[in-house]
Amino acid sequence: MCESCWVPNPSSAPQSPPSRGGLPRRAWLLATVAAASAPVLAQVDVGKPSEMRKLVPAETLENSARQEYVKVLADARANGRLAAASDPQLRRLHRIANRLIPFANQWNRDITRWRWEVNLINSPEINAWCMPGGKIAFYSGILDKLRLTDDEVAMIMGHEMAHALREHARERLAKTQATGLGLSLAAQLLGWGQIGDVAANLGTQLLTLKYSRDDETEADLVGLEIAARAGYNPQASVSLWQKMMAVKGAQGSASFLSTHPAGPERIQQLQANLPKVQGLYERAPKG
Repeated sequence: MCESCWVPNPSSAPQSPPSRGGLPRRAWLLATVAAASAPVLAQVDVGKPSEMRKLVPAETLENSARQEYVKVLADARANGRLAAASDPQLRRLHRIANRLIPFANQWNRDITRWRWEVNLINSPEINAWCMPGGKIAFYSGILDKLRLTDDEVAMIMGHEMAHALREHARERLAKTQATGLGLSLAAQLLGWGQIGDVAANLGTQLLTLKYSRDDETEADLVGLEIAARAGYNPQASVSLWQKMMAVKGAQGSASFLSTHPAGPERIQQLQANLPKVQGLYERAPKG
């Protein structure tokens, strides 16, 4: 793992992060204490994850994602586009990630094996993503062109983390492969290994995977709650998508919008859920 992308794993607490590129120790401790003392029950309603995802072994997909992530970083490094550890924007992303991560465990108890990573790729592309296993990448274009505040960055990062935490890629690939292989429900259950073998070679698809509308709504709401618990203003979720709508159709490099459609319905859904997380934000330590 490169030094520029190291982010502490909250499941290994009480270890605190080093000062290099991470959150200051006092702020990290505040975030960890807040996570432990915050209301346990989710404030947003997203239901239970689909059982369909179990057709693809989680560790198989995470290993595939890890390999693809390494390739993406290697390509960026070879082209001089991978941000160095000292890059101010990367350090900013690390600070935000280190505040969000302590609140991720509530949404997936199996993430104790994850090694979170955050990297910045210097590219005009408007994009950001999180692969299974907690492998996060931001592109400088999404930060610069949208002039994102820390609160807005937290909403994007929380959203992308939520896709991984709720295992949307695992579910989507399971459904796609099951359909493609023409399996009946009984055969799906018996053919676990066959689908798992296919999943081992699907790393490249993770970057272009399109989620369902329900997946997107779920990621919006889970990300909103994670960010609010971490002390980021939930109102930023609205301003973020207003900015997204403003660039919609105006940029051929808006890769984020090709997989995350922006529209007034999305904003309305977020606005309806702001009261549910406002109290979490007001009680959370700031900065």
